[in-house]
Amino acid sequence: MEDQEKTTKSPRYSKKASSRGGRREGAGRPKNSRDQLTVRGLLEALDRKTNGRDYEDILVEDFLQSRLNNDTQLTLKYHNLILNKVMSSLAKIEVNDSSEAIEAKQAAFAAALAKLVGVDPETK
Repeated sequence: MEDQEKTTKSPRYSKKASSRGGRREGAGRPKNSRDQLTVRGLLEALDRKTNGRDYEDILVEDFLQSRLNNDTQLTLKYHNLILNKVMSSLAKIEVNDSSEAIEAKQAAFAAALAKLVGVDPETK
């Protein structure tokens, strides 16, 4: 029984935490501090370090270097990086419809539009 009383009356738990918020000394970002990384800063640093060479040229050189070094894992990463970017812009969809199919689609679209607007497509 005495052991139990000692643990409940411990000074460590007797102090109630403040329920109010507010400013804490030393908390937050220092005044006049800058973001650690910015896109502009990264591009400027890249431009300085590469003497103004295009990033695409550097990327291609690194890709070719990974192939020359037979670094399969790195080469695959470059393939994924490049193909994900390139394939989205190269993907094309070709539609080869006959004139009858195009006319049927136009009629269906006109009917749907007329129904939506509340106009009878038969009356002109």
